[in-house]
Amino acid sequence: MTRVGRGFSYTLQNDAVSPVSADVVFASTRFPRYKIGANNQIVEIEADSIMSSMKQMVARETTLLMEQHQRLSVRNLASKFEKGLAAASKLSDEARLREAASLEKHVLLKKIRDSLEALRGRVGGRNKDDVKEAIAIVEALAVQLTQREGELIQEKAEVKKLANFLKQASEDAKKLVDEERSFARAEIENAREAVQRVEESLHEHERISKASGKQDLDELMKEVQEARRIKMLHQPSKVMDMEHELYALRIQLAEKSKHSLKLQKELAITKKVDQNTTRLYEIDGTEALGSYLRIFPCSDIAPDLSECVIQWYRSISEGDEKELISGATKSAYAPEPCDVGRILKAEIMTDDWIITVATSAPIDPAPGLGNYVEALVRRHDTEFTVILIQMNGVDHPSPSIHVLHIGKMRMKLRKGQTTLAKEYYSNSMQICGIRGGGNAAPQAVYWQAKIGQSFIFAFESERERNAAIMLARRFAFDCNIMLSGPDDRPAT
Repeated sequence: MTRVGRGFSYTLQNDAVSPVSADVVFASTRFPRYKIGANNQIVEIEADSIMSSMKQMVARETTLLMEQHQRLSVRNLASKFEKGLAAASKLSDEARLREAASLEKHVLLKKIRDSLEALRGRVGGRNKDDVKEAIAIVEALAVQLTQREGELIQEKAEVKKLANFLKQASEDAKKLVDEERSFARAEIENAREAVQRVEESLHEHERISKASGKQDLDELMKEVQEARRIKMLHQPSKVMDMEHELYALRIQLAEKSKHSLKLQKELAITKKVDQNTTRLYEIDGTEALGSYLRIFPCSDIAPDLSECVIQWYRSISEGDEKELISGATKSAYAPEPCDVGRILKAEIMTDDWIITVATSAPIDPAPGLGNYVEALVRRHDTEFTVILIQMNGVDHPSPSIHVLHIGKMRMKLRKGQTTLAKEYYSNSMQICGIRGGGNAAPQAVYWQAKIGQSFIFAFESERERNAAIMLARRFAFDCNIMLSGPDDRPAT
């Protein structure tokens, strides 16, 4: 048995193991710990959990990029590709560093194995077995290192492939960004051109409007004048009324002249027959609608009219039956439209006798009144300005202006926005002229809207008063209603 001393052993180890180069760079500050597993496989006891596989890292990055591809805009996508390209470059650099470290590891393992082979030939016994076990471990480490180098080469190829793909994608993204930028610039230019065209059209429109404004105003004035002319043709005017009235006055004057000659002849005959007969009363006033008839004494022996009972009548002719005019018991009477064409009579009753006086001829119509009423009939509603005198038989405290509406279906009396009466035409409605005395009788009207509600109001003129009565009776007749005064017999 050979005995080895300490000095020899130390000298042998120094001679067998060559020194390690100072340029070697180790991945770790300590030597890794291994053990022999099944099938002589070397298993690492503790794995570094911080360092993950390069292949898994690349797969995870690729998956994240594919998931976010649909959500990213073109600009963000280009930024991601650039980041991925930078990451791929970084991974490639790390792979080169690992490749250099792997080469250094192979050199180190080879030197260790050579040293152990040299040591195995010089030792024996138990030390020799330990050296053999160490050689087996070194060989296993070399095999495992070779496998890792193959994996690194494959990962390096995948990294290069991914880097090329990311580089191409980055270039495509840049092209897409440039195309989108050019499209956006083209759209902006088109929008600017459209805005410019709109502004030019607005300026042109303003210029044309200013040029044609005066012409449109002249045409509008012509249309207004034409509309006024048409309105004057379809609505009654004072000029037209005066023309009709003048024409009717001429006809009436001719008839009056003939009638005057006839009366003169009859008067001459009457004077010859009855020279001794004297008349006590006579009717004074124009025998026409709109006038004011008054009884006056023409003899000194005639009784005072205030002491007599007076009653007015109307009849078709001198010998026909006379019709009582209800309420006409004064010495004055203003004819109303229903008196036209009839002779008016008045009976003066005293204690001793009854005296009858009559108009010399039937009451004539007012000149132009018929045409005026026909023009009003064409309207749906006509307004008359009136002054309220009495309401339900009570004098109004102060004369106030009201408006009387005469429509095709109803009549209404209002003051401003306040309505005093509004009734449809019915059998209980009455309208006629005032049958008492007074100078305002030719302009006053009695209107009973319904039973228990009556008014007396005055119009602006006799013509307005008679037109209102005729218009109301015309519309009521169209509704199968005969309007008349109190206790009057409807005309047939």
